[in-house]
Amino acid sequence: MKSVYSFIALAGAASAALGQSDPVVSLEPVSVYSMQVANQDPVGTFATPVSALRYDPGVDVQARNGAETQADVTIRGGIFENTGFKLGAVSVYDPQTGHYLAEIPVAPAMLTAPEVLTGVDNAEQGLNANVGTIAYDWRPISNSGFMSAAGGEYRSDKEEIYQGAAKAIGGGATLGADVAFAHSASDGSIPYGDHKFYRYNARLQLRSRAGQTDLFAGYQSKFFGWPNLYTPFNVDETEDLQTVFATLNHRIDFGGGDYLEAAAYWRRNKDNYEFDRFIPGLYNPYQHTTWVTGLGLTGRSTLGAGGVVVSYAAQAMTDSLESTSLVFGRFRHRDTLKLVLVPEKTWTLTDGSVLGVKAGGTYDGTNKDGSAVSPIVEISRTSRDSGRGVTRVYASVSGSSQVPSYTALDSSPTSGLFLGNPNLGRTRTDNYELGVSLPTGGWLVRGAVFWRDDHNLVDWTYTQGVMARTANAVDVKTTGVELVASRSWRWVDLNMGYTALTKDANYGAAAVDASFYALNYARQRLTAAVVAKLGGGFEVRLDNEARIQEPNELRTSPSDVVLSAVGLVYHPVWMAGLELTAQVDNLWNTNYQEVPSVPSARRAWMLGARYGW
Repeated sequence: MKSVYSFIALAGAASAALGQSDPVVSLEPVSVYSMQVANQDPVGTFATPVSALRYDPGVDVQARNGAETQADVTIRGGIFENTGFKLGAVSVYDPQTGHYLAEIPVAPAMLTAPEVLTGVDNAEQGLNANVGTIAYDWRPISNSGFMSAAGGEYRSDKEEIYQGAAKAIGGGATLGADVAFAHSASDGSIPYGDHKFYRYNARLQLRSRAGQTDLFAGYQSKFFGWPNLYTPFNVDETEDLQTVFATLNHRIDFGGGDYLEAAAYWRRNKDNYEFDRFIPGLYNPYQHTTWVTGLGLTGRSTLGAGGVVVSYAAQAMTDSLESTSLVFGRFRHRDTLKLVLVPEKTWTLTDGSVLGVKAGGTYDGTNKDGSAVSPIVEISRTSRDSGRGVTRVYASVSGSSQVPSYTALDSSPTSGLFLGNPNLGRTRTDNYELGVSLPTGGWLVRGAVFWRDDHNLVDWTYTQGVMARTANAVDVKTTGVELVASRSWRWVDLNMGYTALTKDANYGAAAVDASFYALNYARQRLTAAVVAKLGGGFEVRLDNEARIQEPNELRTSPSDVVLSAVGLVYHPVWMAGLELTAQVDNLWNTNYQEVPSVPSARRAWMLGARYGW
């Protein structure tokens, strides 16, 4: 309870100490991975695209041995396979398991801050992701760079270097290139929780007044261990991953919000999973390689002067799997297609506000499953006040659909650690939502109330007396409320979020005693990110999360918890570009299990230095 009181006191004191007359200031976006969190770099390893999501009020990251090690990224009470990742015009996908969706070997310095797409936005832009999509764009390259190093508890160390270079080539065009390297290693905060990571990146970029083209290649290797990594049997498990990713992305902006963006990518992911690191090959070797090739196109066009806008998208993907153990299903190769067409009409009302109505749909299909057509409907009203900003209210209905991963489809249905089901079919989701965003009293506030109906969602479940976890279909009805409020004063930046969820699940005739994922959610979750500017070059950065978790028979830790990370940052006046940091993760040293039965990482500290130019 002490940590709960500290969390509440911290948020209250931050708000009370701030005068309403203080001027509103904007955070400088340079080298910022997310505006939603206070600590931009993690403790223990280098930053990855998932690092900016851990304390994001709209995202729940369920980690094993740290979010950068293995992260299940969930949105609005969904599961890890309901969340997609998008870079530019393409959704980056892993067909074996959603546990590897966040294996994106790209330095965050090359990407813009993530945008969390839900409801209608996810239906339009996502692929095989029923609840939400984390979308990134490619950051423009400049003549800048940085290098950083840090070390800390448990023999932890990390090093990173980034360098960009850009040159004007005439006609308003700029040719740029950047490279990045990162490494980290640690013995881990619990026995056999060690890791060793490497990442290599290179990119070419051509920018003009109208558009930007990026050619990127990246490689990442990750070895890590963790007790109960995927199974609840108190065994020291390991993963060894090698991910290669290459993409070509081109965007043209036509003005007035109209644009066209197209991309292609290729991804290979190798995985060697050991159930027992001391007895390699126990329970049959789990070695898998997946290949994915994808194409994407998205755009927006204004038709004449009648206020009609058409948004469109198309994504096509082909994947294949080679595996020593996932060999029991009907197929190990699949082609996927998604098409989107959403016209929108706007009217200017007598009070100057704009009424918008969009009505369209999506088509999802594969060469192995049936197809699905889903609706997209939204009515919105947007008003602009030069003194306050933009207020928007909306009501929407959207549908989405996705197909199961190979681990669910191709695992043996009768033996082994993971029991699959080759007959699992397409999941269909309907989302109904009311929302608003508005500025008020110096704050920017947004909120939404939603109801989501998932049909045949693929969950992994536990039954007493059965050692293996089992892939089962479940119908889940989720009701939720989301609120986010942010404000910047002269000395403090504050971002707060609140989410409340309830679920009603029906597994049909399946014998289920506990759920690893679908029913692993926070009934209430409160986040607070605080950046206090102390003067003299010092800052205190605090990320906090308080949660009341749905009870779960598999969880052996308390269900209610406060999690915090704190960083002290010093920018010396005697050396511009230098940043010295001291950080502590899991400040209260909780043993809360983010995934049921999976031990938590313990409190860890790290000292670091970063020099930018």
